[in-house]
Amino acid sequence: MFSPRKTDPFFAALVAIAEHVQEAMHYANDYKVNSVADLKEVSIKLKWYETEGDDLIHDLITKLNTSFMTPIEREDILQVAIKMDDILDGVEHFSANLEMFSLTEIDDYMQKFMENITKSSDEIVKAMKLLERKKLVEMRDHAVNIKEYERICDEVLRTSIKQLFVTETDPIRIIKLKDIYELLEEIADYCQDVANLIETIIMRNA
Repeated sequence: MFSPRKTDPFFAALVAIAEHVQEAMHYANDYKVNSVADLKEVSIKLKWYETEGDDLIHDLITKLNTSFMTPIEREDILQVAIKMDDILDGVEHFSANLEMFSLTEIDDYMQKFMENITKSSDEIVKAMKLLERKKLVEMRDHAVNIKEYERICDEVLRTSIKQLFVTETDPIRIIKLKDIYELLEEIADYCQDVANLIETIIMRNA
């Protein structure tokens, strides 16, 4: 079905989107927040990543709308791109909430979420590069790894909320932190959505 010698522009576009998400995740994960000013800087930078990501999605949709043939189902290409963009939107929303709440204390639970979501973004890039090279079956291991990272995030969510109600006495702070933890778990779910789509692409085309 695929020509192994030629890079398909749709697959190249998916790699570009994946790498953009990966770059944003590593930026957010590596940045050390010490002040409210830091929160503002991170929020502005991640908003830029989100806007650039929207442009990449727009370019891909334009390609889909003007091309007669696509290497795999149009819907699969579009859905993978949209789910990757959801990860980007989610991390931008996370940083915006930190700034809005002036939460400069990035606790161990938030860090654990971010580490696993960042690892998932690395796996997504690896999978998209295999797709670009038409090595579909080899993508499966990366989908499995993403699902394992999401499972870890599920455990972090349960533990973080349990500990929050045990140790925190300020009800407003409970609400803020619970929202943050649940938002981070939602981003992990978006990563799992990408993994599910990877498996769908393998099933339909390998």
